[in-house]
Amino acid sequence: MTSSSASHDPTGLVTLTVTNEQAGLRLDKALALLAGEISRARLQQVIKEGGVSLNGAIVTDGSRKVAEGDLVALAMPQARPPDPIGQDIPLDVVYEDEHLIVIDKPAGLVVHPAGGHEDGTLVNALIAHCGESLSGIGGVRRPGIVHRLDKDTSGLLVVAKNDRAHQKLAKQFADHGRTGPLQRAYVAITWGCPRLREGTIDAPIERSTRNREKMQVVKEGRGREAITHITLIERYPPLMKGLDETEPLASLVECRLETGRTHQIRVHMSHIGHPLLGDALYGSGFATKAARLPEQAREALSALGRQALHAAVLGFAHPATGEEMLFQSEPPEDFANLQAALASL
Repeated sequence: MTSSSASHDPTGLVTLTVTNEQAGLRLDKALALLAGEISRARLQQVIKEGGVSLNGAIVTDGSRKVAEGDLVALAMPQARPPDPIGQDIPLDVVYEDEHLIVIDKPAGLVVHPAGGHEDGTLVNALIAHCGESLSGIGGVRRPGIVHRLDKDTSGLLVVAKNDRAHQKLAKQFADHGRTGPLQRAYVAITWGCPRLREGTIDAPIERSTRNREKMQVVKEGRGREAITHITLIERYPPLMKGLDETEPLASLVECRLETGRTHQIRVHMSHIGHPLLGDALYGSGFATKAARLPEQAREALSALGRQALHAAVLGFAHPATGEEMLFQSEPPEDFANLQAALASL
């Protein structure tokens, strides 16, 4: 693409010249190509607010067509302070640069402020941790959340620190890794043992009409596509040579997401009859099975106090360099203690 020329004045006004390659495009689209590091959605907002002029005249209609040689002046407003406040909450930072940060989230930490969790969240912690290194995302100085983990799920999470990184990462997650290097793998401890050592659960999900806190599997043609690939890692107790195969109490399963729906792994494993240990929402019917566990395992499950799910692998293309990045995380102590207790059966 032909490079564009840009000039800056001390007030922060940027003047860009439309090339023949942008000629005939909508103003918002041409400006997104010229500006490069700012998302089109953000530019549309700035245009509506009167922050863009075309050949010296302010234009508030992003659909206005541009011609070669047009001068577009862009006055980006300073990012507003975030609505959530920064809070000094300890973070396990796995990787960080000017574009993104990768966190190993502990169980119990909510990702984003919402009803009932207005503060004390990962977003509050990131605002305090990143400080001035955060640039405006949608006009607000805040971290860019591109995927989430349930409050009681531990593990790896990547967060964008600027608008461009947020845009690039969001595209990768929306694509579910089908045309790129995105990887998301979890380890889960489930009741019973999946019939196949490897398999795929392809079952659409939508929110339950009976309990708005729950998601549910629905018939094809309804809900949103949801695909989980599972691999059996261990069974408890293990299958021993020379002994009749008996139904195991529990299993360690790797779950690789092809899509990323709310509660997807928890819903899918419950759907095939193997809900996660400790999952009060989707495994309540299996609560009595805990009585069959030996004392050490029962105590470890009680100490866990949550669903046995950990985001162990996260891979993606760096939004600025394109470099393929891969991170791995060992399960936390409470998960590892339960796994060890079950392995000793």
